[in-house]
Amino acid sequence: MAAHPDDVRMTLAEHLTELRRRIVISTLAVVAGTGVAFAFHHWLLRLLTHPYCHLPASYRFDKAHCALVVTGVLDAFTVTLKLSLYAGVILSSPIWLWQLWRFVTPGLHSNERRYAVAFVGTSVTLFGAGAVIAYFTLGTGLRFLLGFATGGITSLLTFDSYLSYVVAIVLVFAVSFEFPLLVVMLNLSGVLTHARLLRWTRLIVFGIFVFAAVATPSQDPFTMLALALPMCGLYGLAVGFAFLHDRRLARRGDTSPYAHLADDELSPLDDEPVTQ
Repeated sequence: MAAHPDDVRMTLAEHLTELRRRIVISTLAVVAGTGVAFAFHHWLLRLLTHPYCHLPASYRFDKAHCALVVTGVLDAFTVTLKLSLYAGVILSSPIWLWQLWRFVTPGLHSNERRYAVAFVGTSVTLFGAGAVIAYFTLGTGLRFLLGFATGGITSLLTFDSYLSYVVAIVLVFAVSFEFPLLVVMLNLSGVLTHARLLRWTRLIVFGIFVFAAVATPSQDPFTMLALALPMCGLYGLAVGFAFLHDRRLARRGDTSPYAHLADDELSPLDDEPVTQ
C-alpha cells in the first residue's frame, strides 16, 4: 500500500538533500549519455548532415562535395562536443524524467502517484516522435530557406549554424508534441473537463496552426503542416481520453459535498475548525 503524503513529509533540509541527489543522478546520466554519443559521433555526424547532403548540388557552395565548414582551430572539436551533449540529453531523458517524478511524487496522493510511470513513458515517446518527424522535415525546410540564395548568392554553411538550426527545429517539434500530455494531466487533475475541451476545440486548433506558423524556424508551409496536423491529431486523442475519464468518474459518482455545484459556481467556505 502506498504511503500517505503526511507519512513521507520532509523538512526543508531533507527536501534540498533529496533534490541534490536527484540532480546528481540526472547529471551523471546526461554525462554518460554524452560519452556514448561522443563515441559514436561519426555516425551522428553522418545522420545529422544527411538531409543537407541530399539536397541538389545547386544548393551548396561546393557543387562536387557535401561539406559543412568550421572557421576556427577548436571549432571542429567544440561542435562535436555540443552535438554529443545534445544527443546525451535525449538518450538520458528516461532517467532524468524519472528522477524528476521521483522527486515530485512523494507529495502526491496514491491515486496521483500511479500516473508517474505512464507519464514518463508517454512523455519520452512523444518527445521522440516529435524529434523523428522533425528530422524528416529538415530537407524540405532547408530547400525552402537555401532556395533564396539566387542572383549571385551562394550558401556556405558552417556546421555550428547548421547544428543550431537542426536543434531548434527538433526541439520545437519534440516539445510541442508534449502538449496533449499537458491536456491529459489537466483533465486528470479536474481542471479541464471533456465538455470544456470540446467547446474550446476550434480555438485550440486555430491556436495550434498559428503556433506552428510562428514557431517553426523555416516557416515554410510544409513544415508548418508537419507540426500542426500531428498536434491536432494528438489533441483529438487527448480529448478522447478526457471523455473516457470523465465518463468513468460519472459512473462512480461524485461523493464530495460540492457535487451539486456548477463548474463556475463558488463553493461555500468551511467554517468548521480543523481537528488534529
